[in-house]
Amino acid sequence: MARTAEERAPASGTYPHERDRATGTRAAPPDLRPAAAPPPPPDTPAPAHPGVHGRAPAPRARRLLSVVRRPYWQRPHPTWLVRRWPDLTATCAATVFFWLSLTPSLVPRPWLLQGVIGGITAAIGYALGSLLGWLVRGTLVRLRRRLPAPSRPHVARLHMARLHVARLHMARLPRERARAHAWQAYYVLAAGLTVLALSESARMQRELRALQELPETLTWHSMMIALVALALCGALLLLARTVRLCTRELIRGLCRFVPRPLAVVAGVLISACVVVVGTRDVVFDRGVIDVVSRIAAATNDRTRDGMVQPGSPYVSGSPGSLVKWDELGYEGRNFTASSLTARRIREVTRRPAEDPVRVYVGKQSIEAQTADGDEASTYEAGAQIAVAELERTGAFSREVLAVAGTTGMGWVNSADAEPLEYMHGGDTAIVAMQYSYLPSWVSFVVDKEQAGRANRALVKAVRARWLREPPQSRPRLVVFGESLGAYGIEAAFDGPRDLLSKVDGAVLAGSPNFSPIRRELTAGRDAGSPVWRPQYDDGRHFRFAQWPRKDLARPPGPWHGPRVVYLQNASDAIVWWSWDLALERPPWLREPLGPDITKEVGWFPFVTFWQTTVDLAVSYEVDAPHGHRYGTGSVEAWGAVAPPDGWSAADQRRLKRHMDTREAPY
Repeated sequence: MARTAEERAPASGTYPHERDRATGTRAAPPDLRPAAAPPPPPDTPAPAHPGVHGRAPAPRARRLLSVVRRPYWQRPHPTWLVRRWPDLTATCAATVFFWLSLTPSLVPRPWLLQGVIGGITAAIGYALGSLLGWLVRGTLVRLRRRLPAPSRPHVARLHMARLHVARLHMARLPRERARAHAWQAYYVLAAGLTVLALSESARMQRELRALQELPETLTWHSMMIALVALALCGALLLLARTVRLCTRELIRGLCRFVPRPLAVVAGVLISACVVVVGTRDVVFDRGVIDVVSRIAAATNDRTRDGMVQPGSPYVSGSPGSLVKWDELGYEGRNFTASSLTARRIREVTRRPAEDPVRVYVGKQSIEAQTADGDEASTYEAGAQIAVAELERTGAFSREVLAVAGTTGMGWVNSADAEPLEYMHGGDTAIVAMQYSYLPSWVSFVVDKEQAGRANRALVKAVRARWLREPPQSRPRLVVFGESLGAYGIEAAFDGPRDLLSKVDGAVLAGSPNFSPIRRELTAGRDAGSPVWRPQYDDGRHFRFAQWPRKDLARPPGPWHGPRVVYLQNASDAIVWWSWDLALERPPWLREPLGPDITKEVGWFPFVTFWQTTVDLAVSYEVDAPHGHRYGTGSVEAWGAVAPPDGWSAADQRRLKRHMDTREAPY
């Protein structure tokens, strides 16, 4: 029996996107969800939930049971600022990164810094896990949208209705029960594995301490490590969500004036600029750097207890010196006031001796001579003051003339200077110049190139004056430095050949990873030699040592002059740190490992970078020759580079014993 047109036509609003024939408006899609049960009458008592033995559980037990059944939080109202509980995938990634941060690195570290590393790496893991989850969800949504639709119109309408209902259900995925089980499994597994990882980390730290000749006693607060890491990770996550929320509000406001795609791009760019500029300019430059600069400037004006103005005419800062005592700076006063005397040298070496020359030019003296503020002319002026002071003290008639590279605040290691003076009976002259008030780590961050420019100007001026002396009566010209001072010395030359052609020897300790000559030597090392003990050109001029007594004897071939010794510990973070650690496995973590690096160490993206960064701060907390401690290795180094006539093995052992037991003057 044929149906009429009214019977064949579906009711308005049956299919989604169908317009009402009477009003011309689009009807809302059907609500296919099951109808909610009607509310009970007002006088109907709430049904009891029987517990054990038919009794209703206590309110506290009900709350605990509710937490166990749904171990996550959901915002009670859409207007709440905190939108959702942390993502499970991202949380799992953060936990794995925290476990990886517990592995050992170059030097032992205290529990507090371990908590800091754990919090930072966990935050990085959360960000990567969140990005991965977002990409996977976005891919699945795009795949669902590409599902083919039926060709017949009425079937297409029915398909669209079902798809709309499916999307309503997909918006609530994962389902409550599956989500609850997933979080329950995470809590159980994460707690147990975290306890195991913390226990293993304590064992590995003890092994590393024994390998680097430290007491195996270790204070390792596992609970505090986890709490510090959790607090720091939570703070970083809160900060990131705050930035995201502000960015969304900014985009929402821009949408009132420009199309949404343009508003999204503009909002993201504005937010990124605010974060970058605010972090670097406001927080770092005007905050951290400004505070450190003021503290360093105040320290530079002070004088260490026990340091008094020298009376020797061969030392800068003395009454007859061209450099005033008050203009030497904190480290300059330490270096000149602790100058050795002829009597002290004779007591140690049992040989004739004279007072050594120590010339030092402080930054205040340089600034007093230059008014234009140009950096190049400033360093040149300082170098000319140094040359004039060398001439005043008769330094060019000494047996050895040494140029010392200083660190940020102008520090010269007395353990590098004194062995040279002892060996040559004080017939030496050492010259150094301060280029900054700031500590080395700040100088590296702000402008490490200053060290290279300052030392290049000093070496150039001293060598030009040295060349004016008759060749047969010139002193031996050598250079030395430690840490950033070693980098400054290297930057004064154009490469290994230029260094060998201009000086008679060099001793460089703990040269940073960015030092140009050391990088060239390491990259061009002989096949088969490890990166932590590179052998260059069969050791004809350059040799690397951690234990100089045995390392400098290798390779057994001839060692021609000029000789250059690099004191380099395999566990020195300053030697190996670089930005590449975040994404590339470094050569020093490949087999064979260094003699004081544990086999438990490994490389993980981002994690190893932060571990090595923290190692920079604790590299002085170990004993030589480990970390950034080089002790008295310069005794053997100077004995190989610039030995005096008649210097015997017995003399070197006597000096070594003295340097090992003497108290450092500063």
